[in-house]
Amino acid sequence: MVRPRLRAVAVAGVTASALLVPAAPALATGPPTSHDEQITYQEWSSFRDWRGGTHRGTVALPGPRTGITMLNPAGTTEYADPHSGETRTWKYSTWTSPVTQVGFAASELVPSWNAVTPEGTWIQIELQGTYNTGNQTPWYVMGRWASGDEDIKRTSVNRQGDPWSTIWTDTFSIDDVANGVMLTAYQFRLTLYRAPGQWQSPRVFMLGAMSSYVPDRFTVTPSAGGIAWGRELAVPPRSQMIHRGNYPEWGGGGQVWCSPTSTTMVLEYHGRGPSTSDMSWITPGYTDPQVAHAARMTWDYAYGGAGNWPFNTAYAATFPGIDARVTRLHSLDEVEHFIKAGLPVVTSQSFLANELDGSNYGTSGHLFTIVGFTADGDVIVNDPASSTNAEVRNVYQREQFEQIWLRTKRINASGGVSGGSGGIAYLIKPWWKPWPKVAGSTNW
Repeated sequence: MVRPRLRAVAVAGVTASALLVPAAPALATGPPTSHDEQITYQEWSSFRDWRGGTHRGTVALPGPRTGITMLNPAGTTEYADPHSGETRTWKYSTWTSPVTQVGFAASELVPSWNAVTPEGTWIQIELQGTYNTGNQTPWYVMGRWASGDEDIKRTSVNRQGDPWSTIWTDTFSIDDVANGVMLTAYQFRLTLYRAPGQWQSPRVFMLGAMSSYVPDRFTVTPSAGGIAWGRELAVPPRSQMIHRGNYPEWGGGGQVWCSPTSTTMVLEYHGRGPSTSDMSWITPGYTDPQVAHAARMTWDYAYGGAGNWPFNTAYAATFPGIDARVTRLHSLDEVEHFIKAGLPVVTSQSFLANELDGSNYGTSGHLFTIVGFTADGDVIVNDPASSTNAEVRNVYQREQFEQIWLRTKRINASGGVSGGSGGIAYLIKPWWKPWPKVAGSTNW
């Protein structure tokens, strides 16, 4: 099944109290929830990882935060940028990962990467999959990316495909699971580019992928929870709606900025964000210029939006000491482990107004930032669709939230059937801080 991309929201949220939830002891949890989905996250991020694979002019760099960069260019090529109309010559080097087994028959894959691209450089991420038939996909472009937008226009390449799979913006998707052709292995090809005469090169710290099989489902079994009830993180509230009408070249704020606004909130919580110099292009006196900056620096020129999932986590990781990735989570139980560890989680969901009490709007796709849980286990979110920063904090019923986030099928406002994200989440943390450990989870 092909799921539509989940993006912007059209109307504002509701006022909620800004009072912190008092700390409460963890409640006893019920039996573990059984899951009908399979999810795994695999990455290359260690010195040993980067030394493996096939190098053509690249080299692994040791150190506390290792990575890969150009050593000697493997060649020279021209790139005709479809979004700027400019053709330029670039030197390039490549690194190709080993073929990696997913471990099950997957229907979707979403990549992630953490990198820095100095002026005059950029990177391309390609994916080749192997089906359970033994056949391989073409090399699919999963992103042409730079931390800025002066050298190339950051872009996905939508609707690449073969008879069994298609690339939908940032997601590899099996076209029809019922045919029985599924993804069982894959490899990446990473190409690093720099301008002739440029001595600095891109450096990639992490390249990874979330692979999953989530069966079609309109409902999910609610999770029990308990380990983070009564805990709320002090994540700064930021509204996307106060930006309506601004910077139309990057979507005009408002409805299309939910993803960069959510990413910005988490970065601010971790003490990171653009410098005054970075934001010098923004009109002086502009409220929350860091949100406008994030929208520009996550903008996907092919998609025409700031909601490309890996572009958002890649943007987060351009700030010193930040690791970020896209994955799926099994339940709110897993989110509670992140909140307990002091890590907010950004989630993607879609819903009708009557499916999420207190929202007062419906959306075909929207991003929230989960910042905590009430003493009764309900979900505290910073909802960027709220009309002002003061109204961003909202509390939504746990069971309702879990349904709209984890399902893959839903009835839309026209009475037809649309897709859901199946538990998509952005995970963003300081690189030195360990990920929470949850027995049986391999999805981050």
